[in-house]
Amino acid sequence: MNCKQFNLIKLEEVLASLGHLPTKQNEKEAWYLNPFGTETQASFKLDKKLNLWYLHSEGIGGNNTDFMMKYQNISVKEVLDWAEKQNFSSFQPQNDIHLKNSSQNYQITQIKELQNESLKNYLYQRGFSSSVFPFIKEVHFTIRDKKLYAVGFENLSGGWELRNSFYKGSFLKKDISVINLNNENHEKNKNVVVFEGFLDALSFIEMKRFFKGDLLVMNSIALLNKTKIHLQNYSEIHLFLDNDRAGEICKNSILESFPEAKDHSEIYLLHKDLNDYLLFRTQTKYENQPQKEIEEQQQNTQNVKRKR
Repeated sequence: MNCKQFNLIKLEEVLASLGHLPTKQNEKEAWYLNPFGTETQASFKLDKKLNLWYLHSEGIGGNNTDFMMKYQNISVKEVLDWAEKQNFSSFQPQNDIHLKNSSQNYQITQIKELQNESLKNYLYQRGFSSSVFPFIKEVHFTIRDKKLYAVGFENLSGGWELRNSFYKGSFLKKDISVINLNNENHEKNKNVVVFEGFLDALSFIEMKRFFKGDLLVMNSIALLNKTKIHLQNYSEIHLFLDNDRAGEICKNSILESFPEAKDHSEIYLLHKDLNDYLLFRTQTKYENQPQKEIEEQQQNTQNVKRKR
């Protein structure tokens, strides 16, 4: 990634990834509290059309690169190294895929039920069992003629969140995802559980297999406003957001709009997110399991494979 590419990414998404959300906004501009210091009145203005910022309290401004250089006190090269490691959905020249346009660098070639053993092992390593398989797909895609495959999680706009042991990305339009659980009549649920990423949602499914309600996955905290609009449809809201700065700001923003919402982050207080907590629980259970029982399970698994 070079400076030109980084400066094309929506600064709104860059700010959200760092845990900064607007205090007010419209189609043309957004206002934030000073991200470089502390203040009670928002003086940081983002021009959405030009994708430029201006800090009125200090009389300075610029583009994305200028912002990150000041925010982290680093060089241009260090800014680009940081940006390369992020997963910005608005970095469309690299992430946007059109299935009917073969000239794109990125293209989805196949979507099917999960079958690949490597992907199954990736999920097992994240603490999951086969109970989560019905909620995901196996997605095959190409990146600059390189063939890859990943666990795919679909959003409401038909876009995909993709994960495997060495890849994390998103294709097509970024949007929230909603899963309806254990409602055979497909009636509209009144309760919803909110997550930032789909691995956390799958972790909840793994731990609460008899839960009845909706799961809402934000897929990006940049979609906080859309999430809040969707949450107006529910009378009972449960939050399982990440235990980091961005998650804290996101949680507080939702609680401000929905004071009746319940925060459950204390359950996994010593962990970054719910999936890390699930992985910890799974590993601890396995470590404490009697060696004889482990050997019996391994033997049963081998017997099943031989029968196949």
